[in-house]
Parts: sequence; C-alpha cells; structure tokens
Amino acid sequence: MHVLAVGFWGAFFGTVALMLAGGLVAYAQSHRSVALAAGMTGVLSTVFVASYLRLLPLADPAREARIMAAAAIVSASLLRLMLLLDLRLLRERRRRSRILAAAAAIAAGGVVATWFVGPFEALVIGTTVTLALSADVLVRALRSALEGDRQAWLAVFALVCMLIAIAGLSWIAFAGTSVAWPVHAASAVAAMCYLCGIGAMVWSRYSYLLELREVLAQGPRYDPITRMPSNAAIVQLVAQKFQRQQHQGASRPVVLMAISVGNFYALENLHGRASLNHALFVCASRLRRCVPADVAMGRLFEDCFLLVSRNARDLDGLVRLGRTVAERLSRPVTLRTAAGDDGSEEGQAEWAAQVGVGLLATTGHAQPAVALATVRDMSRTAWSFASRVAWYDQASERIAEVPAVDSQR
Repeated sequence: MHVLAVGFWGAFFGTVALMLAGGLVAYAQSHRSVALAAGMTGVLSTVFVASYLRLLPLADPAREARIMAAAAIVSASLLRLMLLLDLRLLRERRRRSRILAAAAAIAAGGVVATWFVGPFEALVIGTTVTLALSADVLVRALRSALEGDRQAWLAVFALVCMLIAIAGLSWIAFAGTSVAWPVHAASAVAAMCYLCGIGAMVWSRYSYLLELREVLAQGPRYDPITRMPSNAAIVQLVAQKFQRQQHQGASRPVVLMAISVGNFYALENLHGRASLNHALFVCASRLRRCVPADVAMGRLFEDCFLLVSRNARDLDGLVRLGRTVAERLSRPVTLRTAAGDDGSEEGQAEWAAQVGVGLLATTGHAQPAVALATVRDMSRTAWSFASRVAWYDQASERIAEVPAVDSQR
C-alpha cells in the first residue's frame, strides 16, 4: 500500500478513536445509549474497513474472502438498524417487528450463502447485500428528511458518504494491491465523512440528554432557552450571597451586574415568540463566552441577565467586563422569523440588541430585593449612555456613565 494511502487510512482510524473516546465520556456520565451508539458505530466501521483492506490475520485467501463478506453483511445490517433507531422509524411495534425480522433473515441468508459459493462470488454477495442495505436506509432517511426531520439530513449525508466508501473499498478488495492511492484517499475521506455525520447525530442526542437531565434536576430553577439558572434561582443565589456576607462580617462589597435588552418586547411583537427565543439564546451564548468562570450568571425577569461576582477586589476588571458585554451583545445577528397568520413563510431578520449594563457594588447589609431593583434600573438608564454602561457614582450619589478611564482612584 502506498504511503499516502496509509496516511489517509491512519486518519480514518484516528477518527474512530475520537468517536470511541467520546463514547467513553458519555458512558462516564451515565448516557449509555449514546455511548453504545458511538462505540458500535466506531467498532463496526473499523471491522468493515479492516476486512476490506485485508488487514485480518488470515493466511487462507478463500477463508479471508468469506470472512470479509460475512463481516460486511453483519456490519451493514447492524449499522442500518442503528440508523433506523436514530431516525425514530422503529417506534411502531408491528413495523419494528417486520423490519427486524427482515434484517435478520437477510443477514443470515447472506452469511450462509457466502459459504456455499466460491471466494470471489462470496465477496460479490457481501458487497451486493451491503450496498442494498445502505441504499434502503438512504431512501428511508431521504423520505424522513423531505417530511421535515432535520436530523435525517445528517443521515442522508452520512449514507451518501458510506456508499462512496463501500464502492471504493469494494474496488480495493477486488483489485488488490494494484489500486492507485487516490482511490484509497477518496474511500478514506468518504468513510471519515460518514463518521462525522453519524457523530453529529450522536452529539445531537447527547446534548439533548444533557439539557434534559439539567431540566429534570433543576426544574423551575433552570431556564431551557438561555440554558442558565432561572430568575428564581439567581434571586436565591443573590440572597444567599448577601446572607453569607452578613454572617462573615466581610467588608468586601457584593458586585452585581445587570444586562437589560430594551428591544425584546418589540422583537416579539414584530416577528413572534420564536424570534424572541432565538435572540435570548444568542445573547446568552455570547454572554457565556465573555464572562469569566468566577462570575455567576443567570436570567433576571423577562428582559434581563444578572452577573454576580465572586471576586469583588478587581472592580476595574468588572468595568472592563461590562464594556465587553455591552459591545458583544450589541453585535447584529440574523434571526429566524416564524410563519405568520397571513400565510407568510418563515424567513430571516437582521436584529441588534439594545443593551444597557448596570454595575452596582453594595454591602451585604443591603436588602437583596432593593439591590436587584436598583441594578436593573441602572441597566435601563444605561440605554441612554453612549458607552451603554452605568454605575453608581458615590461622589455625586447618582447613577452615572462609566468614565473613559477604567478606574477612579
């Protein structure tokens, strides 16, 4: 085998290793179905590729050809059933029984047939059955995708790549060492694309299970749209922070930062609730990317986010954080708009958040409800400031715009 072909197939086996590692991570977090899907996809793909590349430790060519055919049929049958499960096409009991019985009969018949014919004919049978099973599930996935299942498009992409990889591997298996390295390269790349498509489907299920577990564990304390602690949870966190400061007699202030978005209400009236949820999701994602790990955050009321600092010593850093938050959340974003009652179709709209940031450093002796109301009002006042960031100026005892320098010493 050419050295470039070895490199491409090495990249394929590296992709399999990454998928198996992801399965182990999911298993460690008790998501066994995700781990099983990732593990079986990686193992079966490896068995199929290794057999067609003649990497199995078998000295007898005739026996090797029959083993290759049997491995191809079994791998394709199991991968087909896994894809049908992912596409939710086996939910009906009668339909599931019929598909499982047909799959078992085809796999058993194909494997048995390979041992009653010559080696070349066995390999032809194995390749034909594999292509037929792959084409069958491709048709089913395409039908589901056209019916509106977005995840099915990932399956269609994966299966098209799988068919290309099977065709290339079949060429390699029949022609032997005379195949040029570009055929190996194309087959390996197609196989890696297949694994990426299946990996995206597995990740979709994994992320859903992670969020579902968070929702079940937190209940009303978790906001599924922003994937942050809800209003009730963040208010309770602030109250606990104030109580801890009072009991410890600490002199350090409690620093609260509220981020209000002034045009959420107009967005919902103009484009619907779906656009509002999309905007909330984007704003929360941007906020998570720029907030340090030592700052707690959550959703406050309907149009506001709240940050609670665990390190009140660096007030200059918090001022810089407020400016960063105001700048990043104000960047334009393209939102999806829902279909209207007048028959208008789903479309897109350009939108930019009207952000105001309020920064309040207060002692633990203050009332939490008063502090929250104050910092929220400060963030709304910041809508009228050029910097979009407001703080409480103790010298003048009023809400003021953050000065041009980072600190007033």
